[in-house]
Amino acid sequence: MNSREYIESGILELFVFGKLTKAENNEVLEMAKHNPEVQEEINAIESAIMNLSQSVAPHLSATNYEKIRAKLLEKNKVIQLQPRKNYSQYMGWAAAAVFVLGFGMQFYKLNQSNETINKLATEKTIMQESIVDLELKKQDAESVLAIVRDNNNIQVALGGQEVAPNAFAKAYYNKETKEVYIDASGLPAPPEGKVYQVWGLKLDPLTPKSIGLLNNFTASNSKLFKVDKAEDAEAFGITLEPAGGSISPTLEQLYTLGKV
Repeated sequence: MNSREYIESGILELFVFGKLTKAENNEVLEMAKHNPEVQEEINAIESAIMNLSQSVAPHLSATNYEKIRAKLLEKNKVIQLQPRKNYSQYMGWAAAAVFVLGFGMQFYKLNQSNETINKLATEKTIMQESIVDLELKKQDAESVLAIVRDNNNIQVALGGQEVAPNAFAKAYYNKETKEVYIDASGLPAPPEGKVYQVWGLKLDPLTPKSIGLLNNFTASNSKLFKVDKAEDAEAFGITLEPAGGSISPTLEQLYTLGKV
């Protein structure tokens, strides 16, 4: 039997796994001594087993491996030689399975990481929007306080009228600068296609003059609106008008009215 036939017989795998008798072991050693090809095959089988063992149990040292092998060699059970099986193919499939499993775990972890990153990004966006919203509310509150605390501003109470008895508003009127601010927090949201219009009134004779629209009513947090200046106004009124406003007030839609 030449070295190639000897290798393909499967005896070298049994030798490495310690499944041969003492005589058979000596025969393999003698064959390996005189045939480098046989010795190389033994080394290759041992290396493959060590690599596969380390992938499953990384802490198995070469010393432990030799101890296990020595224990196996102590058992002199005779085993009939069988045609060589393709162990390298089995080990290849095992290695492929380990690789696929490892790749799957890495892919799963990557997906989990991406989901965490996306969640954090969403939470960050929501937090940023909340901060901006709070800052806008803070600015609105500061503007309201500045107007209310200005001693030059006269506060004019605008009471609800027949069309909306529960409505109310306030006008802050500076007689020196003629500037007017309307606090419309007591008005209901206007219907779609409608807008509140503010009028500065002279009473004798009754002369209304439009001083502005309360646009973007629902979008305003403070419901505080600056309108046009009013020259020597004696009263203020707010009516509900078609979008874009009217030339003269619709008295049937007079929501609030108050005298300076």
